[in-house]
Amino acid sequence: MKKILSLISFSLLCIITANAEGIYSLPLIHNVQAYESMSLNGEWKYIVDVQEEGYYDYRRKPYSQGFFCNAKPQRPEDLIEYDFESSPSMQIPSDWNTQDERLFFYEGTVWFKKSFQAVPSDEYRSLLYFGAVNYDCRVWLNGKELGHHIGGFTPFNYDVSNVIKEGENTIVVKVDNKRHAEDVPTQIFDWWNYGGITRDVMLVKVPHTYLEDYRLELSKANKPGKKEIVFSAKTSKAEAGHTIILNIAELGIKKKLTTDNSGYCEASFNLPIKTNDKPKGTRNKQLELWSPTNPKLYSVDITLDNSTINDEIGFRTVETRGKKILLNGEPVFLKGVSIHEEKPNGGGRANSVEDARTLLSWAKELGCNYVRLAHYPHNEHMVREAERLGIMVWSEIPVYWTIAWNNPQTLNNARNQLHDMIARDHNRANIIIWSIANETPHSAERDAFLGNLAEYARSLDSTRLISMAMEVVGADNYVNRLNDNMNKYVDVVSFNQYIGWYRDVNDASKMTWEIPYDKPVIISEFGGGAKYGYHGPKNQRWTEEFQENLYRENTAMLDKIDGLAGTSPWILKDFRSPRRVLPGIQDFYNMKGLLSDKGEKKKAFFVLKEWYKNK
Repeated sequence: MKKILSLISFSLLCIITANAEGIYSLPLIHNVQAYESMSLNGEWKYIVDVQEEGYYDYRRKPYSQGFFCNAKPQRPEDLIEYDFESSPSMQIPSDWNTQDERLFFYEGTVWFKKSFQAVPSDEYRSLLYFGAVNYDCRVWLNGKELGHHIGGFTPFNYDVSNVIKEGENTIVVKVDNKRHAEDVPTQIFDWWNYGGITRDVMLVKVPHTYLEDYRLELSKANKPGKKEIVFSAKTSKAEAGHTIILNIAELGIKKKLTTDNSGYCEASFNLPIKTNDKPKGTRNKQLELWSPTNPKLYSVDITLDNSTINDEIGFRTVETRGKKILLNGEPVFLKGVSIHEEKPNGGGRANSVEDARTLLSWAKELGCNYVRLAHYPHNEHMVREAERLGIMVWSEIPVYWTIAWNNPQTLNNARNQLHDMIARDHNRANIIIWSIANETPHSAERDAFLGNLAEYARSLDSTRLISMAMEVVGADNYVNRLNDNMNKYVDVVSFNQYIGWYRDVNDASKMTWEIPYDKPVIISEFGGGAKYGYHGPKNQRWTEEFQENLYRENTAMLDKIDGLAGTSPWILKDFRSPRRVLPGIQDFYNMKGLLSDKGEKKKAFFVLKEWYKNK
């Protein structure tokens, strides 16, 4: 009888909590890596649920005793038609497409379950943090629904302090990566729709009141020879009287602040800029600016009451002046390449420090000082490793191709992803551009949608540049004209062009460009496909010689563009795409990489490397 009552009680618990969405959701914690945490990566059990019977009943209504209950038979006659324990396991973080050959093309629902031991304490709060889950996910802990998150490339966290228990705990996650027209990205896109828990999962210990967010950056208003550092911080509770101490020992900065009624405080400091002619004997600390040639990062300690966290932060300015991009007040040419978040040497969603180092080392070998992380926010390892290596970053949200421009929920989704991208990475010195879209068709509805995003991005962060990858829509006798109403919203005019591949094969030398805006120009994409090791005449598609010649003609053409401030050709390495079906050549890979999926250099790699060497 006791076991029967226990099962009934557990079912009632599931009934009570099954629809309690979001009650444990919190604003995203900044710099989660700075806190003590327990990794929940590793083996997770999983169940493929094609018809979502683990969530809906046969009338398509939410089911009170779904898979999230993780129920077990208590009597021989009990009917429970699932069992996580006897189901297969999958390594997390990962994508199910490359972990289970049956799921290679699968788009739908998969349930994941992880059990772990915990010893909670009243001395701290516990946050459950997900780096990313693609795409639509619901999370339960010990049978209680924590929340519902939409968006496949941004982090989220829950306060589980009142749910976690001593001993064994169980997380259940429902992941659904089906595509819909109103989603962001929308129903069609040119990359693999990797499903699953694709980034790190952590149980994080934080004080009862912790630093929810902080900013440390250079002000745009600077005196000659000096830079103003601006610091601001916000606590997780809107309370006055908390003590915050900022300590940057190398710069001689130690400042004690007190939060106001909203839990906020701010301060500023003026420091001279480091030069090579510092007078002997001077004691003034000098600020060393971050740049690709000198990626200087300072160790920063921030203490809230009795708890201290650490970050590594660089300082730099980025702005435009006419048709030039200025880094630290000096013109810079962005020698870049586009990168998808896909593992080197075999495909699958990239998610580790090692993945980041390999991809970025290839970019550095190419001569890059800049990468476009397309077409969505990449994992934090990628951004931080690029910062350490001195690589500037274009970071983008997946407003891609034909979005549901008139749908308010779609706009809200895009704004949420934009907010969370900026919230996670606004202290990273190497990020110089927030991008709001890629290759979107012109219309009044699109202009209103993207104009909203541009203004929102600027309200969140006024220290970086705003851009988007536009399309060239008009050509007349080899004269290409860029005409986009979004020009008034962006700081940098960026556009994709595929002369020699989708347009006008071998006609690059005849092309001229009209860009009627007094703003810097970035060619955000150009290129063409080749299969590594496939050779032939330079006019034969898919050969390395065709791609090599395309790069020669395109780089010569780009040199003639007035105001050219950078390029990020498409793409560093071949990547999987279901749109690329040509047997024997593509085999579900986009073959525009300068390297093969295994990192083998195609002939075009060396053309671009030589061009960058001379820029």
